[in-house]
Amino acid sequence: MTIQAEFTRVIELFQLPFMHRALIGSVLTGFMGGLMGSFTVLRQLSFFSDTLGHSALLGISIGFLLGLDPGWVLLPFAVLFALGVTYFLEHTRLWTDALLNIVYSSSLAIGIILLSFRDDYKGGITHLLFGDILAMRTTDLIFSGVLLVICVIFMSLTLRSQILLTLHESMAIARGVSVSAQRTAFIVLLSLVVGISIKAIGVLLISAFVVIPACAARLLSRNFVQYILISASLGALGAAIGMTVSAFFDLPSGPSIVTVQFAIFLLAMLAPNTRKLAL
Repeated sequence: MTIQAEFTRVIELFQLPFMHRALIGSVLTGFMGGLMGSFTVLRQLSFFSDTLGHSALLGISIGFLLGLDPGWVLLPFAVLFALGVTYFLEHTRLWTDALLNIVYSSSLAIGIILLSFRDDYKGGITHLLFGDILAMRTTDLIFSGVLLVICVIFMSLTLRSQILLTLHESMAIARGVSVSAQRTAFIVLLSLVVGISIKAIGVLLISAFVVIPACAARLLSRNFVQYILISASLGALGAAIGMTVSAFFDLPSGPSIVTVQFAIFLLAMLAPNTRKLAL
């Protein structure tokens, strides 16, 4: 195929409605992932987001067995699961990494076992594990847009409290910040962002999707607000480019997006005058 023919094919591809939905969906989920990831990384919740991603397969499996739309089951399941894990972390004497390892490994194993009872879905396990952003529907875009607005409003209204809670929890308590309420609200939003992003990124890669833009942004930032904005922007940019690469070369969307984000991270490391965020 000549370069001109390939260029024509690409132009025609981007005129299709499902490509429009994929591009919009990638930008929305990428921006949300970067926004929430900026706080997730600094609060050392990266492994927690990985646990949420693995548990998503269990929620999807339950939805299939009940004959319900997995998308509608996944989001409330992710929230309840996140709150449950948070409760166990706060009320047990186990090490955090050990407990999270038990939870995410067990939920992934149970989810795969439950899916094995559905012969008509065994072929679709790859899309669950690695994502398929081209399958995003209009309802997914609407929910992603609403969730993005909620995340932006929440972070804008509670920014000082969130920053203080992230950097110095004891000082936040001394200044009257409702630490428990703020932490719970953040966990709920993070679980919803992870849940809605599973379709595009997949179960296995969702943690990298949240963490990598934030790590790249930390290398390029001079202050906390700049760090948040760069993280969200890199998340959206990496997701959009990765989705485009996925569509052009017929590659899985999740690995393509995460690979592009990793390339951005490497560029951030190699950039001259790279500054780490002073915390």
